[in-house]
Amino acid sequence: MEHGRLPRIIQGGMGAGISGWRLARAVSGAGQLGVVAGTALDLILARRLQLGDDDGHMRHALERLPIPGVAERILARYWIRGGKPADARFMAKPMPRLDGSALQEELLVAANFVEVTLAREGHAGPVGINYLEKIQLPTLPSLYGALLAGVKVVLMGAGIPFAIPAILDDLAAGRTAELPLEVRDAESGERFVARFDPARLFNGTPPRLARPRFLAIISGATVASVLLRRARGEVDGFVVEGHTAGGHNAPPRGRWGLTPGGEPEYGARDLPDPAAIAALGQPFWLAGSFGRPGGLTEALAVGAEGIQVGTAFAYCAESDLREDLKRTVLERSCRGQARTFTDPVASPTGFPFKVVPLPGTLTDPAVFRARPRRCDLGYLRHAYRRPDGTIGWRCPAEDADDYTRKGGSPEVTVGRKCVCNALMANIGLGQLLPDGSPEPALVTSGDDVATVTRFLPRGARSYSASDVLELLLGDVAPIPAR
Repeated sequence: MEHGRLPRIIQGGMGAGISGWRLARAVSGAGQLGVVAGTALDLILARRLQLGDDDGHMRHALERLPIPGVAERILARYWIRGGKPADARFMAKPMPRLDGSALQEELLVAANFVEVTLAREGHAGPVGINYLEKIQLPTLPSLYGALLAGVKVVLMGAGIPFAIPAILDDLAAGRTAELPLEVRDAESGERFVARFDPARLFNGTPPRLARPRFLAIISGATVASVLLRRARGEVDGFVVEGHTAGGHNAPPRGRWGLTPGGEPEYGARDLPDPAAIAALGQPFWLAGSFGRPGGLTEALAVGAEGIQVGTAFAYCAESDLREDLKRTVLERSCRGQARTFTDPVASPTGFPFKVVPLPGTLTDPAVFRARPRRCDLGYLRHAYRRPDGTIGWRCPAEDADDYTRKGGSPEVTVGRKCVCNALMANIGLGQLLPDGSPEPALVTSGDDVATVTRFLPRGARSYSASDVLELLLGDVAPIPAR
């Protein structure tokens, strides 16, 4: 695989845990590129263990972690035989910090190793992992855990990942890697970095690892060109994502306003130009409303290697989205009532975030108002420089007074939603709120949610990843073996 072409279909790395190891294994086992979501895997592992890990998959993969003592320490801290009581809160885990503990680092490495290891079992196909550029502190140990498990492709979006190609070179060679951090209010010339040294885990010389391919998720040719010029290390290709894709969308180009319905107003300038991207000479895959019959053929006709598809896989049987949420969305899609809303302020990142309006979730104004504002997971916090030169952390979705006290503008907090906790709720790993009620969910999808029932076999109420692939591949010829 390292020297040949990647598959035609890349399964999107959706949310936190939606595209988990089961889904990635199913897609890769069928000959395409299965991708696990790398966001918050440390939290997901810790909570799965606290629920008892009844099927034993987490412990099975941890046994294969080639770092002495780490699996034992994680199990001693988090595993609860038989699972925690239903009315008990999940144990807290360390928030991401620049001066994080060894426990934080080990948990990140182990969790990414576990997810990729499980996704790779039982087949010979390549497996990828997807990260967000805006979530910086967990990136280095997360990448190392994925490399340690033999991940073949790393994908990253929600920002311009200039540093990642060289970081992959360093980690594969066992060298210390550095990631420049975005710090608000930093003074001219100041530089803040996160560092990770693989030798710390092995008390000596770490193993040399295979360097995976790196695909940057971008919105158009301009960003791709800048990345190719300024990135250190090799960029191996692009996923070109239009604004109809789910999750975080790139903002409209230039000065942008809102539609009458309150969504960011996209125009012709925001449509990717496949010819301009092809002229850059790197392989690319098109994403955003290509997960339909004929979409792959259209992409191939304009020079793409294939397509990335998220929404279709998000509602298949192998996805880890909660079954009640899958069922509700599929029923709405059958009735022609499923839709998305591109919320300009929901995400603490500042990127537009596409959500599916559903009763009982954070898209319901009453549910949003009733949830206490707090930040206790911290993945989407912003780093800022305190007057004394140290780094502080604030989140637009936390208590507005706390955010303002830390130097943030109060207007930035308006409408912000706790995406971190909501994404955990989406996969059945949500925390209990202080009053004992569960954290509300917040479902994200691309515009294709309106027609996702096209993948349902006649008379069926659910569909599989193989149903998606069969419909998308159609009569497209397979990639010739090399």
